[in-house]
Amino acid sequence: MSKIKPSKGAPYARILGVGGYRPTRVVPNEVILETIDSSDEWIRSRSGIETRHWANDDETVAAMSVEAAGKAVADAGITAEQVGAVVVSTVSHFKQTPAVATEIADKLGTNKAAAFDISAGCAGFGYGLTLAKGMIVEGSAEYVLVIGVERLSDLTDLEDRATAFLFGDGAGAVVVGPSKEPAIGPTVWGSEGDKSETIKQTVPWTDYRTGEVAKFPAITQEGQAVFRWAVFEMAKVAQQALDAAGITSGDLDVFIPHQANERIIDSMVKTLKLPETVTVARDVRTTGNTSAASIPLAMERLLATGEAKSGDTALVIGFGAGLVYAATVVTLP
Repeated sequence: MSKIKPSKGAPYARILGVGGYRPTRVVPNEVILETIDSSDEWIRSRSGIETRHWANDDETVAAMSVEAAGKAVADAGITAEQVGAVVVSTVSHFKQTPAVATEIADKLGTNKAAAFDISAGCAGFGYGLTLAKGMIVEGSAEYVLVIGVERLSDLTDLEDRATAFLFGDGAGAVVVGPSKEPAIGPTVWGSEGDKSETIKQTVPWTDYRTGEVAKFPAITQEGQAVFRWAVFEMAKVAQQALDAAGITSGDLDVFIPHQANERIIDSMVKTLKLPETVTVARDVRTTGNTSAASIPLAMERLLATGEAKSGDTALVIGFGAGLVYAATVVTLP
């Protein structure tokens, strides 16, 4: 018989607060058109994107995260000292080590919180949320800060017609804490590594360092392949998340998919047969694709504008490079 004492965590976990930060510089499509042969009409029709935010030198991954996290902590009604763990999802922190989460935990004023980064692309927020839920229920932390943050402008090839208009910068954060009732459903997640070439970094950092390539690495993708995968396969995953939570599309109040492309969002809404009463996040129009930050940023905007309200039932799904995905049903804070 094991001598290890059982964990004393909460019976369930929930999102208690949300915060976001968008860089001050707003970049319209006209700026993108200075370096690619396209049109504003083409960009809008293909992606729905009208503007995006690009960070300045002071709006670092850490700085944006601290701003978003501070708002989430305040929204949750706790103090930074009560945060027991900081989980940061990002692909655009350019120091291999230490994790940017440690810097954020310190600048935020936590009491030596556990802190680490994860790399799960556009599904990173869902991965972080799942880890946070586990920590709360297991008892290793009472409150966990989950941050999705990107400076994708640093990884954008402005001469790549397929991707130059897609990416934006920003940070979104949530505080996950104890709950007396289920408020974060089972996560349906996974990966399809055989398709990893469809979204990738153009070359390894080492090729740039050794001079094998002169152009700084960027993110590239096979647009049509990604679109087909997202529309057909991710709608199935979203349905599985609804089934795992024991609800139907008719029980939903809000749908918050990864803000990659409005055409993908529209197709998923149609495939899932979501009722017209369901509020659908379309933050992509003015924020662009911010990868790991897109879901919490969209969540924060919906709550701030009143399009969604506290207690609403929301389906969230992220999907991207890897190819990785994660979907779950949550109660909004």
